[in-house]
Amino acid sequence: MPTAIMAAAKKSAPTETLETAPFDPRFPNTNQTRYCYQSYLDFHRCQKVKGEGYEPCAYFKRVYTSICPNEWVEKWDTQVSEGNFAGHI
Repeated sequence: MPTAIMAAAKKSAPTETLETAPFDPRFPNTNQTRYCYQSYLDFHRCQKVKGEGYEPCAYFKRVYTSICPNEWVEKWDTQVSEGNFAGHI
């Protein structure tokens, strides 16, 4: 790959680092579905109680965005905005 293209690719690359969700002893099994869902709920509950600017709530968002399928999150976000989400937030 030519040097100019590589330099342009490095400049346009996102600076966000991807990390795996840390181990949570509440969910010791390899199936992480419940951990995904609980982290989604915890994020929205945290924001509801502490407000949207509360930085520690971002921990839960990082967890659910790293382990939940994007389709699930999009579906849940739509349900929350429409007021018909099944979980208790």
